[in-house]
Amino acid sequence: MAKVAIVCHSGYGHTAVVAEHVAKGVQDGGAEAVLLKIEGLTDDFGPTLDAVSGADAVIFGAPTYMGDVSAPFKAFADASSRVFATRAWADKLAAGFTNSHSYSGDKLHALQSLSILAAQHGMNWINLGLAPPAITAAERGPETLNRVGSFIGLMTQSDNAGADVAPPSGDRETARLLGERVAKAAIRWSRGANPPQG
Repeated sequence: MAKVAIVCHSGYGHTAVVAEHVAKGVQDGGAEAVLLKIEGLTDDFGPTLDAVSGADAVIFGAPTYMGDVSAPFKAFADASSRVFATRAWADKLAAGFTNSHSYSGDKLHALQSLSILAAQHGMNWINLGLAPPAITAAERGPETLNRVGSFIGLMTQSDNAGADVAPPSGDRETARLLGERVAKAAIRWSRGANPPQG
């Protein structure tokens, strides 16, 4: 069975909710989801790095703080230099997601940071693959899929509310769809790397 690691940091619980829905999508897509939570700057990242090395794909997730990924996620990214020289993550599949209070908040920059991290490791980036809704911004309700209108990865938005209600249902379902997309790609990718004999 293909294995998809989901590496995320969540400051207030909202990004963790997104990660849980991504993990559900991975399972719905037929792969094993391995949820790896980053707690802080001083984590021992060794086990997380090893888990990513053992996975077929990874989905990176972090809140957008001050226009980029959070400091604990950046600490993990910096620690990944340990595996950079060995190219242990080369040719794996990768994707990413981010959450913030604003509809923009420079979330694109955070997703670019995640995709550049993947590129530096020689990974293959999977985009969201879901067009934004063909309706006006005023018509986009909380149940709308890809309501923020991102292409490179998943952007979700949380009002100043508890993680039990934010981000809203449309963002949660979009997260599930990203996980499912990556899972199906990982299954195809691993099947191609190990074709049946005979």
